[in-house]
Formats: sequence, C-alpha cells, structure tokens
Amino acid sequence: MADGPRPGDAGAARDLAPDLMTEQLTDDWGFYIRSARCIERFQSALQAVEVHESVPFGKLFRLDGHFMTSEGDEFFYHENLVHLAALSHPGPERALIVGGGDGGSAEELFKHPSIRAVTLAEIDASVVDISRKYLGSVHRGALDDPRLELVIGDGFGFVETTAERYDLIVLDLTDPGGPSELLYTRDFYRACAARLDPQGALTLHIASPIAHRQRVRETLANLRSAFRIVTPYLTSVPLYGGMWMMACASAGLDPASVAADEIDRRIASRGIASLQYYNGDMHRAALALPNFVRELVR
Repeated sequence: MADGPRPGDAGAARDLAPDLMTEQLTDDWGFYIRSARCIERFQSALQAVEVHESVPFGKLFRLDGHFMTSEGDEFFYHENLVHLAALSHPGPERALIVGGGDGGSAEELFKHPSIRAVTLAEIDASVVDISRKYLGSVHRGALDDPRLELVIGDGFGFVETTAERYDLIVLDLTDPGGPSELLYTRDFYRACAARLDPQGALTLHIASPIAHRQRVRETLANLRSAFRIVTPYLTSVPLYGGMWMMACASAGLDPASVAADEIDRRIASRGIASLQYYNGDMHRAALALPNFVRELVR
C-alpha cells in the first residue's frame, strides 16, 4: 500500500471543508476532526503552524496540515515514545530530544528522578513559542524546567557536532518530509548511535503498519544498519488514526528482556505516579506483534 502525503509535500493539507481538519493516511484513506475554532494559524519560515480548539481532543496542534499532538490524547504518544526505553534503562541521567518542541517528551522524561539534563534540539522556534502559549497541558512546564537546555537549529547538525553522550535519544519528529527528511536516514541513525552510551537507547515513532508499510520497512532497515538491537513495537494513537508503530534501537539495551513486574517495580520505585497509559502489562503488550506485523518487520 502506497504511503500518503507527507509534511512538505505539495497539497499535503487538503481539508474536506474549512472546519473539517483532514488527515490523509494515503490518497484513498483518511479521517477528519472538526475544528470548533481556529485559535491561531501562521506560516513560519519552515512550515504551516496551526492550533485549533476541537470537541474530542481539546486544543489540537498541526504542522503542514498534519496532526501533531492534542491535549486529550497526547499521553498515548508521548508515554509510549519515552517510557519503553526509559523504564528498560536502569537509571537514565542524560537525554536528547530531537524535535519535540511541544515539550511532551521532555515532560515524560522529567518524571524519572534520575534525569539530570535534557537537551531539546528543535529546528523551528515557533513550535516552542506556540506550545508555551497554548499547550501547557501537554508540556506541564517542562519547557521551562531548569534541567532543560533548548537548542534551536538543525538536529542532524547538533548530533554530528556535540561532544555529549546520552542515555536516551528521543526522535520526536514529524513524518519524513520537509525539515525532517534527513532525520530518517542511515547516516543520521549512525550519528545518533555514536552519541549513545553502550546501554543507551534511541526511540522514535515510525508510521502506520497498515497504511505505510514501505515506510516501516525502510525505517527499520535504516535503523538496523546502525544498531545491533532494533525493537519495533505498537501502540494506539487516536489522533493518528489508530494503530501506530514505534521502535527502540540500541547497542545493548533490550526492552524485551524486562518483565512486566519489573517495569511496575521501577515505576513505583521511581515515584512515577501520573502515567495514564504505561504500566508493566502495556510494556509487554507493546512488544506483542500480530502476524501481519511480524511479517512486515522481520
């Protein structure tokens, strides 16, 4: 099945009507969310930025006509993107987020008391600005946490030039296309691998394993060129249309080796009390792949 429009593509945003925000998964398949009110819309130097009020999800953030995050369902995405690796790690201290200007991934990382420093490399300052203005229930103050270093600029360039090493790297990106195109390549994954400690791990979202099968294959192949252990996993993200694939990649950390009761023990011992999605059973469930997905990712 062919992939659909991507951020940066001509005509990527083709809403069914002015108040029907439309996400096209492919040319033949998509869904809509009604905008109760457009709060703000503008063109930054890099992309089209929008914030809407919606009935099902509250404030909803779009880039280039694609749904990024919302108040109502952000935990489906951010908790799964961060905690599968962070809870598999015995004690992460330093983390890098590439993208993630809404602050949701940073907020999840700061739930781990061992985290001493998070660097957030975001290419578009307007994403951070609009998130501070409207998306406080997504970042919950994480964008102004003293442990956060905000770097505005190209993520690839930052990874290539920094001398820091990290326990976790979180790629909280738009789909491949436009500013993020190079951040899905073998060269970038190899640059990230060089910045991780031996037990460190990288996580990222990939695509729908139903609508974007070729994108899933290509991304996993690129990850496997850079990392010894690549673990694809599944979650549900309502804002993205349902089943969604993520991956954890590492030289030495294997999330599949951590039992459900150990995940629950770590959540309790770290004092993480505000998770809406993630627990030991969900950790194991994310790694359980249907047969059609096993065939896709093998």
